[in-house]
Amino acid sequence: MVICILIVALSGCGKEEPKVYRVGIVYTIDPLVSIADSFKAKMAELGYIEGENIAYDVQKTSFEPNEIQQVLKGFVEDKVDLIFAFPTELALAAKAATEATNIPVVFAYSTTEGNNLVESVRQPGGNITGVREIGSDIEAKRLEILHELAPQAKLVYITYKVDAPPAAATVEALQKASSLMNITLVKAPVTTIEEMKARLQEQAALDDLGMDAILLLSEPICASPAGTEAISRFAAKHKVPMGGIGKYSVHEEWGAKAIIFSYEVYLDDIGKLAATLADKILKGTPAGTIPVVTPEAKLLINYKVAQELGLTVPEGLLARADEIIR
Repeated sequence: MVICILIVALSGCGKEEPKVYRVGIVYTIDPLVSIADSFKAKMAELGYIEGENIAYDVQKTSFEPNEIQQVLKGFVEDKVDLIFAFPTELALAAKAATEATNIPVVFAYSTTEGNNLVESVRQPGGNITGVREIGSDIEAKRLEILHELAPQAKLVYITYKVDAPPAAATVEALQKASSLMNITLVKAPVTTIEEMKARLQEQAALDDLGMDAILLLSEPICASPAGTEAISRFAAKHKVPMGGIGKYSVHEEWGAKAIIFSYEVYLDDIGKLAATLADKILKGTPAGTIPVVTPEAKLLINYKVAQELGLTVPEGLLARADEIIR
């Protein structure tokens, strides 16, 4: 009997409880939640099953620094196994919050230009890697597409949060690109959405709007639902063609009336790419040695709105489109 009990006891000793990884996810605006959702879905495909071997703490925050720091402080105190943070402002804050720890950070929808987020794309260094925003190159490409769709537009209105991390590099790239296309940028740097709305009201009060087209930028004000909606309503009211950023903005009721195209990395793709990086990290690869991933942008053309605005969509552009709304 004693031997039997000993055998049973020893057989139980060899079993280890499966490790449950804890991942803190922090993001800002509502549309970006799809990055978190697709991240979790891809992680499940890779074998990380929520409730079995992985647990998520998903937090939405504003762009307010104290609120961001409070969320990240909680992750650090909980000693999570990994932090997934996006967009740029949160990625930078996550890097700073984890400098004195061994907690790895995966970022997404974040620019690596004009900041110290990574040492380089090939060798990010420290405890961080991620999926970068394509950066100023994509903004110049958007302007090029807008020019193809609305070649008569010589005054292109851009508004942006003046202190946003990507702002300076973005405007510089657009300035160079616009000079090659004989386009004048009408710049409206602001600090808040309310200020942006006030600037649009000022433009609307003029005898001449002072713009032939609008280009949304990948920055906090344009990318926010409230910001995109306000600009889209203005554009629709005054029949000003507008280039969008994300697929979500084109499909929303208020955006679909004015946005003639979007050229952006699909948010679902970003989450999936980030999951492959997280998988490598949780399996033991140091985050800072994993090259930053550069995703592929996709072109969506709102053919219906372009026609309503009297624009001719070149066949070549239609052939390059990944999606067309007719």
